[in-house]
Amino acid sequence: MADQTTPVTLSTLRPARGAKHTSKRLGRGPGSGKGKTSGKGHKGHKARQAGGTNPGFEGGQMPMYRRLPKRGFTNPFKVTAQPVNVKDLERLTATEVNPDTLHAAGLVSKRDVPVKLLGTGTANRAYTVQGVAVSASAREKIEQAGGKIAAE
Repeated sequence: MADQTTPVTLSTLRPARGAKHTSKRLGRGPGSGKGKTSGKGHKGHKARQAGGTNPGFEGGQMPMYRRLPKRGFTNPFKVTAQPVNVKDLERLTATEVNPDTLHAAGLVSKRDVPVKLLGTGTANRAYTVQGVAVSASAREKIEQAGGKIAAE
């Protein structure tokens, strides 16, 4: 351990006191204190080399994950979009609507997750929507306000 006057360099770095200790040598004779059975008792499942149980093991009882019925399916490829309503577009300063402007205005939390524009509320001005999925009702309201939706 370096004292207060010695500067800390790579050559003077040491582990904290008590952080490192030598491991006990198991099975090296009766004088070692951990000889013969190496602290594992006599025989049995847990005395074996890979002895132990899986996380769901319940002592031989039918485990919970096998007792309960299995139903349904989870699609690993499902993509959930971040919803933004037309009424929330009032918080934008620009008329350009894209994931970057929505993120800057705080309407979406993640820039790299898809965004979908939903039709709740009314469009108060003409917006140019680009790079955002748009529902049918939101498309209708934006086009009625004079805005346009760029093809994705």
